[in-house]
Amino acid sequence: MNTQHWDLDWPRALGGAAIRADFRTEPEDFVVDEIAAPERATASGEGEHVLVQIRKRGANTGFVAQQLAQLAGVQSKDVGYYGLKDRHAVTTQWFSVWLAQKPEPEWHRVNSDEITVLQHYRGSRKLRRGDHLGNRFQIRLRNVQGDRAKANEVLAQMPGGVPNYFGEQRFGHNGGNLDLVNRLVADQQAGKRGRVPRNQKAFAMSAARSWLFNQVLASRVRQGNWLEALSGEPQPQGSGPLWGRGRNLSSDVQLALEEAAMAPWKPWCDWLEHCGLSQERRALLLAPQGFQAIWEGDDLTLNFALPPGTFATAVLRELAELANLSASTIK
Repeated sequence: MNTQHWDLDWPRALGGAAIRADFRTEPEDFVVDEIAAPERATASGEGEHVLVQIRKRGANTGFVAQQLAQLAGVQSKDVGYYGLKDRHAVTTQWFSVWLAQKPEPEWHRVNSDEITVLQHYRGSRKLRRGDHLGNRFQIRLRNVQGDRAKANEVLAQMPGGVPNYFGEQRFGHNGGNLDLVNRLVADQQAGKRGRVPRNQKAFAMSAARSWLFNQVLASRVRQGNWLEALSGEPQPQGSGPLWGRGRNLSSDVQLALEEAAMAPWKPWCDWLEHCGLSQERRALLLAPQGFQAIWEGDDLTLNFALPPGTFATAVLRELAELANLSASTIK
């Protein structure tokens, strides 16, 4: 594939964006708290890991992990966390630091304008990506313009669920991760053995799988059958493919639909199979929990919780076209 522009404007399912709004005017407009309770060590408190809960503002997860590693005198690989959290936001998340026999540092020394240590205690194991229960969001949209009555109709439907698209951030700035996929696929087709850093290849594989899943989901939203059980539907029901090695578990009508949606991206499918990823399935429906919408003048605040691996932007895009004001402030 040689795509100069990546169209990330997937079809909406709840009637189209009803409003326009400013998004992330300041970090406090996007608040994320992990739903997690990491396991404590035994009463003796002799676990080799220290679990540190951090509140960060305007800092990304990798930066915080690096600061903790430096303070503790350990390698970056010895620091774990449940998932990456947005930089232009106020987020609360857990980190684990493997100290083994090293002395425990004074964790408050990492505090700054960007980082605050909330609590810490000993634990028995490293935190792994996606092992928490989910994330709770409080998002403020400012300077809302548009059809508020229609917006309220969309808001009323949201607890029932939205298409579970992968968010734009999965694909990199201006689709940079997708450009990398194109390059790696072209190298494979040409028999080249160009090397890329392991983390970059991981980003590319994740972006490719996400893109293919979004193609299938978008096709079903366009056809109006994304919530229907089609003939040949595999387990779990209501799912789409995360591509990799192995036979597609779908059959009949569902298999035909998935193959048609991914047909233009056959080289990507072949590349993912050669990368050694196993085929998996992902739910088509994303249902925000505890959903609340509060109007305050021209601002709208949304509160909801989502499971790991899903995107708040998938919820927001059903309602609004967003002017992301953080883009000019992030270097």
